[in-house]
Amino acid sequence: MRILAFLLLTCFVSVCSAQNSFRVVPLGVRGGGDDGNLSAYMVAPVNSNAYVCLDAGTVTNGISKALTNKAFSVAADVVLRKYIKAYLISHPHLDHVSGMVINSVEDTAKNVYGTEYCIETLKSHYFNWKSWPNLTNEGASPALKKYSYKMLGEDQEVDIEQTEMSVKIFKLSHSNPYESTAFLIRKGEKYVLYFGDTGPDEIEKSDKMQQVWKAVAPLVKAKQLAGIFLEVSYTNKQPDRQLYGHLTPKWLMKELNVLSEISGAGSLKGLNVIITHMKPTADNESQIKAELASDNALGLNLIFPEQGKAFELK
Repeated sequence: MRILAFLLLTCFVSVCSAQNSFRVVPLGVRGGGDDGNLSAYMVAPVNSNAYVCLDAGTVTNGISKALTNKAFSVAADVVLRKYIKAYLISHPHLDHVSGMVINSVEDTAKNVYGTEYCIETLKSHYFNWKSWPNLTNEGASPALKKYSYKMLGEDQEVDIEQTEMSVKIFKLSHSNPYESTAFLIRKGEKYVLYFGDTGPDEIEKSDKMQQVWKAVAPLVKAKQLAGIFLEVSYTNKQPDRQLYGHLTPKWLMKELNVLSEISGAGSLKGLNVIITHMKPTADNESQIKAELASDNALGLNLIFPEQGKAFELK
């Protein structure tokens, strides 16, 4: 009887753990000129094939790499057309949208979530019949209605259709006055936080990141935040005046120290921080990794994602 009870308890804990985990398949991890490996992350609850794609700089090349790494056991077109249920676009720069735009002709009907600023740019500059056919439900005629725009406002949580997840957004400053977005994704009582490109508050002369930290500090305290995706584009050698709305290791740690001050000393120890958007120039990536490691007084679990290699966040 005791053995049976133990087995049932083990099974229950295993199921609960899976329900409180996210699976991430990076389709692209870099910023800059690596046009086959640009920001795009498929995220779903573990044991689900209903993914959102957080940004979409690279799509099909990333899916191909994921298949090579056995992240999926289906054909590439199934991943594109059936597994990706929606795109969440942080901002409309090419290295965050080009994969979605190029592949829209072969794709199936999906929602594209973003802020008014992001969606209006997609309408005006991409899906406009000049840059690309208008495969969306709004904008230049004829609107072919394959993709549907879903405009997101702050201070609201929205269910992501065809998935088990919901999203809340925070606006970011990406070289003021230009705008980017952070997405707080929830499944049950567990969350992941994804930042699009962002500059530090001190340089951007804003409080955008501080507002995000205030909102997620209770989740950090309660161990409900499974991970933070945060960009580091340059090494510490990059002059502050030439950050162009990006972070360095120094500025990432300064910002996370703000979160630590709000959520409590030691609260960030072991927190998964996924480093995104490193520029692939010279020894930029290796230097960023070294600088982050040497300045990790908070005890963060730093994750450097690789294109096509799936991982879990718990």
